[in-house]
Amino acid sequence: MADNASSVEELLTTQRPPSLWQASICFIGVFLLISLGMFAFTVSIHAVIFLALIWVCLQARWLGYSFTDIRHMMDDGIIKALPAIYIFLLIGMVIASFMQSGTIASLLYYGLDWLGPGTFLAAGLLLCSFMSVATGTSWGTVGTIGVVLIGIGDAMGIPLPLVAGMIVSGATFGDKLSPISDTTNLAAMSAGTSLYRHIGSMLYTTIPTLLIVLVIFIVWGTHYGNNALPRAHIDEIRSALAGAYHLNLWVTLLPLLLMFGLSIKRYAAEISMTCSIVLALLIAVLYQEKNAIDVINTLWLNSPGTTGIANIDELLGRGGLYSMAWTLLLSIMALALGGIMHHAGFLQVMLAHVIARIRRVSTLIATTIVSGLIGNIAMGEAYISIILNCQLFKGAYQERKVDRAVLSRSVEEGSTLTTGLIPWTTAGTFYVATLGVPTLDYAPYALLNLLNPLVSIGMTVLGVGLLQENKAAQTH
Repeated sequence: MADNASSVEELLTTQRPPSLWQASICFIGVFLLISLGMFAFTVSIHAVIFLALIWVCLQARWLGYSFTDIRHMMDDGIIKALPAIYIFLLIGMVIASFMQSGTIASLLYYGLDWLGPGTFLAAGLLLCSFMSVATGTSWGTVGTIGVVLIGIGDAMGIPLPLVAGMIVSGATFGDKLSPISDTTNLAAMSAGTSLYRHIGSMLYTTIPTLLIVLVIFIVWGTHYGNNALPRAHIDEIRSALAGAYHLNLWVTLLPLLLMFGLSIKRYAAEISMTCSIVLALLIAVLYQEKNAIDVINTLWLNSPGTTGIANIDELLGRGGLYSMAWTLLLSIMALALGGIMHHAGFLQVMLAHVIARIRRVSTLIATTIVSGLIGNIAMGEAYISIILNCQLFKGAYQERKVDRAVLSRSVEEGSTLTTGLIPWTTAGTFYVATLGVPTLDYAPYALLNLLNPLVSIGMTVLGVGLLQENKAAQTH
């Protein structure tokens, strides 16, 4: 990624950085367009991002960049996120194929008995956390077990924004901590620390936060303890699922277990997902006895289920490439905008002035976390934000002899944790498309994402988990 960025810089015809007031005007303009457009005038988010893109292009042109320069910046912003886009498309097909193979139906069938309303939120949090740590992907977790939990929570009458917030919390836990997570590896690499020192540093703040969130969900769960479905209704749903699918777990769970196993073996996410899709399609044709052409077509657009229960049929009809189109288009536009913000130097100039005035270590860490959030807002993608912020803050951490693992931890807490809370980021748009709950509806309940940065700042103020520089653990 760094080499690609360098080649883009070489293609630009001008290298004049913006002044602080120019960078501030650009960023304030983007913020006002998005906030006023979405919340004051209820303009479509795609249209709002398009207007913000025009505004940023004009600001770059003001600095002297040509149209070709600006296009190179936009292209690079998208290129850097191509791995996420590939996974994004694959998960749409994973969901559709798992619906066709009966994998999701089987988990729903047995999950109605396994998960009671009173323990649903806490158990779901732990289940998503385990799944995401094992597979290293929040998207894969949300797109598989998250879809099941949404269906069960809906059947139990638990508010869907609360269920979605719980799912995102658990899924993000593993995406942040798993040694096979792309963001975990990227943050360690970008900060120049070892992977396991990075993970060890994050344990200081993430485990206490998970325990706090678990207690809160246990307490909240007690409010829904009486929401148990009448036995007759459970039997009706289970009977409808059994009538539409063969539900032998030894067969229907094979695609999920295959993806799980390949992820643990550290195969690339694209490989594990593709293999699980192919296996799910074979099960749908050979075991569920569905028409092969119809099953293949569901990879483009899934069709509703045939249980006869409306909300269950709607759930079983999710997935397919077409269902991701709204989200993918938004992500591409946001990434193009982020490419200009990065290469024209608007964000770097603003942050450089802030960093120069920082005196205390606790303020430095808090600023790093906030900078990650700002990077996600401006560029729409955690990968770019992680790389940029590690580059911007590395020198400041070295000056104060603070271990680079604290830098990588702080960058993840600002970037990885907040990306799913912003409606136009790749993660935020994916979660909406997959769970069917608007970002701003579930965000207040994504407690791990909200509390972890605050816990980290609080612990830093108290001097807890503040590692001193360890030369042996640094990589160059």
